[in-house]
Amino acid sequence: MNIFVCVKQVPDTETKVVPSADKIYIETKQVKWVMNPYDEFAVEQALLIKSKDTSANVTVVRVGSVQASTEALRTAMAMGADDAVLVEAVDNIDSFMIAKALKGAIEKVGKQPDLILCGKQAVDDDCSQVPQILAQMFNLPSVSVVNSFEWQGNDLTLKREIEGGSIEVYSVKTPCVVSVTKGLNQPRYASLPGIMKAKKKPLAQYPLSEVGVSEADRKIKYSNVSLPPEKPKGKKFDAMDEKNIQKVVGEVASLLRNEAKVI
Repeated sequence: MNIFVCVKQVPDTETKVVPSADKIYIETKQVKWVMNPYDEFAVEQALLIKSKDTSANVTVVRVGSVQASTEALRTAMAMGADDAVLVEAVDNIDSFMIAKALKGAIEKVGKQPDLILCGKQAVDDDCSQVPQILAQMFNLPSVSVVNSFEWQGNDLTLKREIEGGSIEVYSVKTPCVVSVTKGLNQPRYASLPGIMKAKKKPLAQYPLSEVGVSEADRKIKYSNVSLPPEKPKGKKFDAMDEKNIQKVVGEVASLLRNEAKVI
């Protein structure tokens, strides 16, 4: 069984993000990069399958810059993935280019995919598009936002929570594309022996051109990237004196109505 897991490297949530000088992306030199949290659940699910089926091979695939990307791939291999593929690209390519590059990389490996796992979305751009585009490109069935995963041979039983708390249940046969979300499992930590072994595991690297992607495939161009405006400072009111309570309440209500516009 050939399992491919698509992972993305994203800025750590505590990293201070600054727009680049040309305003088409962010300044990456000082950014601390981590594996996209939702992708960790996808990696763990692949490893759970591998623990039950020792013949399964887990390959992680990443599209992005060399400096930023290899850390996430090595982390996935330290967790237990067998090998990895990196497609070298700038970090501000759009979802279509990423999906096409992932497809090209998977085909480049030369193994027919039985299962492609992804996180439901990346926490940096929140597009939630790549898994669906990738499934369409491969002409495979796709189920997204999965939080319960059962498998028996080529048969998968997948559950996803929808609006209102209802649960949808899907019966799907492999090959297919599945994007997963929080609650599916508990991602493991990479052990020290796993980290040492990861350094010796195969990591193939290809430029975009070798996986059939060019700038002509870009659907979205970014410009005028900027930080959101700073929130104004909060206002304090002295309501310790009972004589002022009515006045203070009136002022607060007026601000909530006229400035905050929440009432």
